[in-house]
Amino acid sequence: MARKSWHSFSEYQALRAMMEGNTTASAARRLGLSQPAISRSLSNLESRVGMTLFERESGRLIPTAAAVRLNARLDALFAALDEIDGPSETFQETLRLIAPPSFASHFIVGHISSFLKSNPDYFISFEISTSEDVIAGIQEDRFDLGLIGVELTRAGAKLIPFRRSLAACVMPSDHPLAQHTTIRPADLHDQNLVAQSYRHARRAQLDKLLHEHQATPRVICETSTSTAAIDLVRKGLGVSIVNPFPSVQMPHNGVVFRPFASAIAYQTYFTAPDHRPLSRTARHFMRHIRLHTPKDEFSETV
Repeated sequence: MARKSWHSFSEYQALRAMMEGNTTASAARRLGLSQPAISRSLSNLESRVGMTLFERESGRLIPTAAAVRLNARLDALFAALDEIDGPSETFQETLRLIAPPSFASHFIVGHISSFLKSNPDYFISFEISTSEDVIAGIQEDRFDLGLIGVELTRAGAKLIPFRRSLAACVMPSDHPLAQHTTIRPADLHDQNLVAQSYRHARRAQLDKLLHEHQATPRVICETSTSTAAIDLVRKGLGVSIVNPFPSVQMPHNGVVFRPFASAIAYQTYFTAPDHRPLSRTARHFMRHIRLHTPKDEFSETV
């Protein structure tokens, strides 16, 4: 008699976390486990199903087609478990969502559209405001979920890492620097620069880096957001050093992004009230964004 192949929910959780987070470190954080525990679960799952689910490439685990198929088959299982969270409800479930303008245009609205088409029983109330207002709204429990690109720590609001990105130089597509594959600090000498305002820590980092490389750009103007900086660059005012996510995933319309050789990095977070568990709609929407945000050369999932 053939030996029974028992299911292991912990192994399925490890697979799902890896597919959503792309790294064992991210999967371990999501599940509250160690990286070796994640690796063991994945290895055990491969042995049990008799298929290679991940291939190692440049130190990273890359999911195979078999992993993608198995993960898709697990959707029904995890959806059923979500139903166990509480009694079936007949009313339309609502997600109260808030984000700053840099995420609202194209990025969030695109995810809202695809999410609601896939989940017609959900309703989303979406507000656009400043990052400070995002945190305040979460603290006051007026919203279930927010998205911010700055690390604003406040009591009553927890930050959930989503994306890490490296600084990019944005310029008009016909700018001479567009011929470079990478922009270095010295390349900015005598260039017209649209800078971030001094209330951002990244401005001080950039000034220090330029000083170290004896580069003195001509600061034409300052702005408080990467979105505004990119728009000013599009108008031909010069170049700018910005957080490329999520702008790089939108139509560029006359500008190009190039990696900026520096240690300047940015973090994108989900934020939610810390006095209660995430609502089911918030969990589903976060998972939808993680699964459907395209890869790009400037940012990665954390």
